[in-house]
Amino acid sequence: MIPGKIGVRLQVDPAGILETVARPDPLIVMHVGPSVRIGCERARQEHWGLSVHGDIDIVPAGVASRWILKQRDRALVVRVSQDLLREAALDLGIDPLDTALLNRFQIRDAKIEHLGWALKAEMDHGFSSGRLYADSIGLALASRLLEGHSLARPNGLAMRSAGLPRVMLRRVLAYIEDNLSEDLSLSAISAVAGLSASHCQRTFHNAVGLSVHRYVIQRRVERAKHLLADKRLPISEVAFAVGFSHQSHLACHMQRLLGVSPAGVRKASE
Repeated sequence: MIPGKIGVRLQVDPAGILETVARPDPLIVMHVGPSVRIGCERARQEHWGLSVHGDIDIVPAGVASRWILKQRDRALVVRVSQDLLREAALDLGIDPLDTALLNRFQIRDAKIEHLGWALKAEMDHGFSSGRLYADSIGLALASRLLEGHSLARPNGLAMRSAGLPRVMLRRVLAYIEDNLSEDLSLSAISAVAGLSASHCQRTFHNAVGLSVHRYVIQRRVERAKHLLADKRLPISEVAFAVGFSHQSHLACHMQRLLGVSPAGVRKASE
């Protein structure tokens, strides 16, 4: 990948107000770690909400931001160059003039989340998988931004609005993300939403497209995939850290969802 086309960093900020200047390239800001209440003002828009692990803000090029952090915050920040967006636009048959990205606050997009972590892992290893692999990640990320979050195609949001009210859904997602290592129960999750178990199950599925159980399993597998990059952690410890009672349970679900074993995921990160 040509240096300068894309960049990634893990940023930690204390509670308080953070001012960021307008930049020539757009940014993807993905919240990682415990849920934090965050306010943000940019492009004459203001948004307050509970930022949950995996939530994504998209900051268009040329837009300054003012962040109000109620607690310490950790974020994976990815810069995507305009050149890379134009390259992706040509591949997708999109007018290069329509590559401007939309201003997004606390959205969910599993593809961007996955690609962001893959890019960080590759950069951490000095692009050891080769130029072609890094190029592919960057181009896939630019393509996803254009397909779902640009003037050309603005309707690619991964989370549907039907079902649980947004505020209630944010609470439920935050509870799940912050307690993945625990023995989560439908009754406890329903209590967070203030609904009966059956009503919570139905409205959660309408909003997210998955049952509560399948969503929790998916998030546990995704979290385990990132933890496996740390080779100091035994696979059994990774399994327990994300809420699986046994290493074999992690292996079973990872094979089903990703088509690879935990050992295979770890080997691929080398």
